[in-house]
Amino acid sequence: MEDNKNKSTLIMAEIMPHEKENFGGHIHGGYILEVLDRVAYACAVRYCRNYCVTLFVDEVQFKEPIQVGELVTFLASVIYTGKTSLEIGIKVEAENLLTGVKRHTNSCYFMFVALDENKKPIRVPPLEIKTEDQKRRFKEAENRIKIRKKVQEEKKKIK
Repeated sequence: MEDNKNKSTLIMAEIMPHEKENFGGHIHGGYILEVLDRVAYACAVRYCRNYCVTLFVDEVQFKEPIQVGELVTFLASVIYTGKTSLEIGIKVEAENLLTGVKRHTNSCYFMFVALDENKKPIRVPPLEIKTEDQKRRFKEAENRIKIRKKVQEEKKKIK
């Protein structure tokens, strides 16, 4: 059986091109969201080796604008696994290649469900939690899930 330790993280990077510039002169937030979705999907599928679909995108934070020409690195990791679901946390860093200055520009969480070849939910491998940071992040994910469920229940009451 394949070791999930090395599959629980994924790093992707790209230089931000001029064609993704918005009217304010920075990289368009929609483009960053598109890349975040690809990175999260790759991390989720690589981890569980099954097709995955997005259930939620949570706490998307745009902390600082990203400039054309910066090297943007997307640091993704599996931070929670349930029975058939998993949550991916992503930290985005922009680096000015001329100065070497790096900035934390974005953070977010994606919740996926793994599907089998018939598009039915399938079990995901349990996450190995070894460090205090992993324990903290897992607990934070559990709290986000509880909040999401509570919000969904409230929405049902309103309908």
